[in-house]
Amino acid sequence: MDALKATGVCRRYGEQEVLKDFALTLGAGGFEALMGPSGSGKSTFLHLAAGLLAADAGAIEIDGTDVTRLSDAAAARFRRRHVGVVFQAFNLLDDRTVADNIVLPLRLDGARPDAARFAKLTGVLGLADKLAKKPEQLSGGERQRTAIARALMAEPAVVLADEPTGNLDVAAAKELCALLKELNATEKSAILVVTHDPVVAASATHVNFLKDGRIVARHATQGDPARVSQLYLETYR
Repeated sequence: MDALKATGVCRRYGEQEVLKDFALTLGAGGFEALMGPSGSGKSTFLHLAAGLLAADAGAIEIDGTDVTRLSDAAAARFRRRHVGVVFQAFNLLDDRTVADNIVLPLRLDGARPDAARFAKLTGVLGLADKLAKKPEQLSGGERQRTAIARALMAEPAVVLADEPTGNLDVAAAKELCALLKELNATEKSAILVVTHDPVVAASATHVNFLKDGRIVARHATQGDPARVSQLYLETYR
């Protein structure tokens, strides 16, 4: 079963059709990137897939469930259990500790966090000595690693990452890309990352280019940012 499958997805903002007949498939355990010019609908699709926005038409199946058919409450429950979301702005609760932020979705779902999994993730992400700190006491990279730990705690079918390096410096961004690649290899979750950065896209196995509301090309990245940049130029010239 695919981790994510979108077919015929449409979304309008007023008279503007941002997505039209959009289709994308992400295999179980896959790691792919979605690129496109500013305003092309990249983030809109991630919000639709996470159940944070409603589609005007089409279907988005995650782990076999069409999230476009869920009520707001059902979408929230499904997201806590099956979808990890990582935002550019981190979206951490400033009055909670790192540990509290990581397990919050599980707590909201009435589930008990798995102590062994918590220890494993916080160790891999370099957060074991930061658990009692508040987000304001962390660097940007540490905040985003906290958000990634939170996204992975429930072992979701897919992690949706929206410009995850957008608020990071170059060194922290490169470190985060390496971590995403490592986590994709060791965890069960597939990853779809929206980005404008060829370095981030090159950490994925494939890159999908979005133009005029639909995917117009998909290429293997070969782990090469220069190749991704060239493919981008060829697609949007």
